[in-house]
Amino acid sequence: MLKRRIPCILTLILIPLCGRAQSDPDLQKILQRLDRLEQDNQKLRQELREVRQALADSSAEPVNERLDVQEKRTEELAQTKVETSQRMPVSLTGMLLFNAFHNGPLSGTSQNPVVAGLHSGPISAGASLRQTVLGLKFSGPDLPGGGKASGSLYMDFFAGSREPDDHLLRIRTATVDLAWKNTTLTFGQDKPIFAPREPDSLAQVGVSPLTGAGNLWDWQPQVRIEQRFHFGENFGLRAQAGIYQTSEGDAFTPAALARTLEHARPGYEGRFQFWSGGEDRRIEIAPGFHISDTHVAGRSVPSRLVSLDWLVRPVKAVEVTGAWFRGENVANLGALRQGFTVLGPSSVIPIHSLGGWAQVAYYITPKLTFHMYGGQERDRASDLNGSGVSRNFIYAGNFMYRLGPNVLASFEASQSRTLYVVNGLRLNNHYDLALAYLF
Repeated sequence: MLKRRIPCILTLILIPLCGRAQSDPDLQKILQRLDRLEQDNQKLRQELREVRQALADSSAEPVNERLDVQEKRTEELAQTKVETSQRMPVSLTGMLLFNAFHNGPLSGTSQNPVVAGLHSGPISAGASLRQTVLGLKFSGPDLPGGGKASGSLYMDFFAGSREPDDHLLRIRTATVDLAWKNTTLTFGQDKPIFAPREPDSLAQVGVSPLTGAGNLWDWQPQVRIEQRFHFGENFGLRAQAGIYQTSEGDAFTPAALARTLEHARPGYEGRFQFWSGGEDRRIEIAPGFHISDTHVAGRSVPSRLVSLDWLVRPVKAVEVTGAWFRGENVANLGALRQGFTVLGPSSVIPIHSLGGWAQVAYYITPKLTFHMYGGQERDRASDLNGSGVSRNFIYAGNFMYRLGPNVLASFEASQSRTLYVVNGLRLNNHYDLALAYLF
């Protein structure tokens, strides 16, 4: 704007000099006009300086904020970066878990007893880090049709002996997911497709809580497909179906017939989860099924069951979860080790079972949570031999307190109540103090 006015100023100066027809009063007016122009120019310069300063001040804060965010992201990447040959992002996760435990005399010297033993022994107490979990999460490439590949691998040190220097790394769960908007194809090792839920516990991690007492949990190879349907913003369906490899060796087999047992069989499973609500209030109900056959002693023993699992969150601070099943020959899914009974050289019958579990979680404060859970498995006594367990019931309660963003402390107490067909009821108590560092 100043540049535009300079020619005007020169013109006003030269006109009176060249024309020599102007009087002194005219010259005086011209000088006054020049003074006003000079004042206007000074004001313009000041306004320009103020505008430049305002622009500098307004841009400084966002730039500094962006630099801070970038520095934090760089630090996070430095902490989680794991090199891979395919240059795909991999993050390290898991839980360093310390347990101090105390069991009653019917624990059988086990850290996490599944049943109360028949005969008393020494009280089992000690400390362990063998339930520590290591995990890797993979973020893979894009897939045709707008899909994405990802995966995970979780391991612990629960294999080997109970000696502190003899823990072996083992795979817990591992999956490769090929996901699209409404469809996911999964290959890996996980819980049975129809039984994905389980109670919350830091005391029982090496085996799932309520093993042998209503929670069918066996981590086994499988392939499954999931299709998601949305019927509005607050209602939908998740349909899952697949093939699950059973663990037939989990069932007790007489030594004379051990060689006749086929240790792995395909199982056909499905689950259909109906859900409604949002994060604060939500209901999930899911019926499911399992179909397979056990091959032993030249016979085919059916394994059939139906199931139902649920999640109910009436308010943000309370959550009720659980599962129920009914069927036959369920030992190959992580239940009590009694799936079938051999009556003779050519007679094998399945054992009929009924079981389930439930948990109430109360979020007392953002840092403190209380869990109370229990479950049981009832096997039909007429299908069992004399040493069998007709009912195994476990109930427990624990407090979990968040000492820091990634540090948890927990105390849990539980009791196993095992009813034997011939020897009657046996009780065993279990206490556990845990400290977990999440990473």
